[in-house]
Amino acid sequence: MESQRRWYDQDSTLSEAMDLLCMSPDETKGKAADFMLKLQEVIASDIIERVYQTVKKYEGKGNRWYDSDPVMIKAIELLRVAPLHIQKAAAKKLLKALSNDELNELQKEFDSLSAEEV
Repeated sequence: MESQRRWYDQDSTLSEAMDLLCMSPDETKGKAADFMLKLQEVIASDIIERVYQTVKKYEGKGNRWYDSDPVMIKAIELLRVAPLHIQKAAAKKLLKALSNDELNELQKEFDSLSAEEV
């Protein structure tokens, strides 16, 4: 069996969400990045520090489609280091929102969940 090249190819839903995000307009990518940045609230601070190190390492230097945008690097790296169940849940929500152009609604839903947990 051939090994996967990208970290998100290990899960078909996550892979599909990332591929769809890659093909989305910049405005949509920005909204998706804002949503993914909310993952900071559920990820430990030591992991957050590694995310910032990754952003510094690849910003403007990498070959990935998102390496030219520091906000997108951070957002996708947060998704990468999140627990698998959070990755899958985020991917499903992103797929739904990207395919229906509902990122504004997704952001409102996530904001209300975050407010309830605080």
